[in-house]
Amino acid sequence: MLSRIMDSLDGVFRKIPESLILFVARFSLAAVFWLSAQTKVDNFAINLINMTFHLDWPKITNATYFLFEYEYNLPILPPDIAAILATFAEHILAVLILIGLLTRYAAFGLAIMTLVIQIFVYPDAYATHGVWLAICLLLMSKGAGNLSVDHLIGR
Repeated sequence: MLSRIMDSLDGVFRKIPESLILFVARFSLAAVFWLSAQTKVDNFAINLINMTFHLDWPKITNATYFLFEYEYNLPILPPDIAAILATFAEHILAVLILIGLLTRYAAFGLAIMTLVIQIFVYPDAYATHGVWLAICLLLMSKGAGNLSVDHLIGR
């Protein structure tokens, strides 16, 4: 009895479209990085739920510069340059992932960011970063799927 139920469920699971899985992965990853990027700026917001837009030129907050200087301690890059690069990368890569444009490359960029965050910023957050990295690797391996700009261009 249990074996039959498990076999039936297994058949249902195998019918989940890969394009749906990849879309949910893209949406989830993009949301994480977009929301993070939004905490770093003033005057730049797109709220798709309420359909509100505020698109003045984004201003990176003083709090963001403070965090990059005193908390994040990234090697090599000066804190102000790192703050600017991270803020723009999170916004741009999140949008590319969401719409499925240059998906493998955008996922690679977010994978690098995730590794930097894991190694240098929050090494105790490996469970969260592992999930992000797994999604990045999935998208790097499989691409964006059929529900994407990449698919439309590839036709």
